[in-house]
Amino acid sequence: MDEPAALDDARTRQWRRRARLALTSLLLPLSLAGCAAIIPQAPNAIFDLSAPGRPSPARGSIQILVPQPTAVKALDNDRIAARPTPAQYAYLPNAVWSDLLPRLLQTRLIDTLQNSGRVRAAAQPGQGLLINYQLLLNVRAFELQAEGAVAEFAVKLMDDTNGRVIRSRVVRHVVPVPSLDNASIVAGLDAAMDAAFLEIARWAAAGGGS
Repeated sequence: MDEPAALDDARTRQWRRRARLALTSLLLPLSLAGCAAIIPQAPNAIFDLSAPGRPSPARGSIQILVPQPTAVKALDNDRIAARPTPAQYAYLPNAVWSDLLPRLLQTRLIDTLQNSGRVRAAAQPGQGLLINYQLLLNVRAFELQAEGAVAEFAVKLMDDTNGRVIRSRVVRHVVPVPSLDNASIVAGLDAAMDAAFLEIARWAAAGGGS
């Protein structure tokens, strides 16, 4: 490894160590306080997520159903999660999402598909579309970690006529967070979700193709 590359690698490791220490110092007291990290608090701020892009005319021909994503219980709520250590969950103080996280992600994924113009229509169950595919999403991570804001989803494309899973993959995006205030953390998570959902929209719109 040449000297500039080695220097960049050392700087990256140093940044991650500092970020891990800062994250731990911010959130570990919540974990050690027992119920303080679990019992809902009265929020000072309610945060939303924004779907990437703007509404575009439909160029695709397929129609996609997006059921509510699945997630572990620690993420299946309206709290904004962080991981002080890989084995721990904690939540940002005095801040919540505008809806339960799986429902909020479902809405924004539908918005992303519609905005992309790559599908004729995307909807949630009960909206009466003649569906070609279902897009099944499992939230593997949506939280602040030492490396930044992490959005990781396991996604499956299922043929709605026979229930056969055509394709599956894992999509993961990380966005560095410059500071550990709530607004910066949420902005990082929003950006990570945008990148992940744009990738998923391109992949899903290909239908049974590669």
